[in-house]
Amino acid sequence: MIVLEKYDVGVEDIPVRLIDFSLRVFSTIPSRSALKKIIKRGEMWVDGEVAGEGLWLQAGQKVEWIDPETHIPKIFPLCLKIVFEDGHLAVINKPPGYPVSGNRFKTIQNALLFNLKLSAEKDALKIPRPVHRLDYPTSGLLVIAKTANALMKLGQQFQNHQVKKRYRAIVAGKMPKQGIIETGIEEQAALTRYQLIKHGRSLHTQWMSVVDLFPESGRTHQLRIHLSTLGFPVLGDDKYGNVSVRLKGKGLFLSSVEISFQHPETAHPINCKTGPPEKFTSFYNREQRRWKKYYTDNP
Repeated sequence: MIVLEKYDVGVEDIPVRLIDFSLRVFSTIPSRSALKKIIKRGEMWVDGEVAGEGLWLQAGQKVEWIDPETHIPKIFPLCLKIVFEDGHLAVINKPPGYPVSGNRFKTIQNALLFNLKLSAEKDALKIPRPVHRLDYPTSGLLVIAKTANALMKLGQQFQNHQVKKRYRAIVAGKMPKQGIIETGIEEQAALTRYQLIKHGRSLHTQWMSVVDLFPESGRTHQLRIHLSTLGFPVLGDDKYGNVSVRLKGKGLFLSSVEISFQHPETAHPINCKTGPPEKFTSFYNREQRRWKKYYTDNP
């Protein structure tokens, strides 16, 4: 049995039920339904005892997510690009079109044993675990823990907003050079900073913008919601975008391209970068050519 993550309930957290507190603090649990199954399996403990989802927590209590290590899933043979790896953690480049985890076979979680070496540390996890989430259609850098201590410490860094992330997106419209979006999400504070890279023309949306995004909170679908709320939805977003940005077969133009955090064992700074997917450049250039050709042929 290994403690995957643990958190103390603070005075500022109450009143709160176990399920709501756990969904907020355990960054690797993808959804409420997944959390309910974890609780039903008896893997969520409060003060050393198995607890039910309806339990009302008290300040000072300790909530732990336990891994009984009784089940090794079938390995999904998907090749992943490894950006960084050592005995404690890894950073991989997630391809779009796959969930990070969940009750499916074709997940990034199930592909990790196909790509990563298991840790030789005493608290090594039998299955490496993602430390945070990326949406199903989003690509880019994903941090993976290979030991229980790395999972806990990295999870705390995410919870405490100590991890710095940069995303690259192509959005509809002509965005300002820089700004801050502070629209709340599900009654919780959320903040995203953005920096314009360049503008371009598009027959789909008249204008499009290539932007870097810096989320300072980690709400579900935060970047997609914030950009849509501001009036610049991400191209390919069929959930928060309007008809003009739903590019059939092109996927979502949002990718995690840089992440910085502190190594959970050495405390040394780790900074990983990757370029945006090739489709970003090819689509942008193709749209410029189509715009020029259309208005050359139709002056």
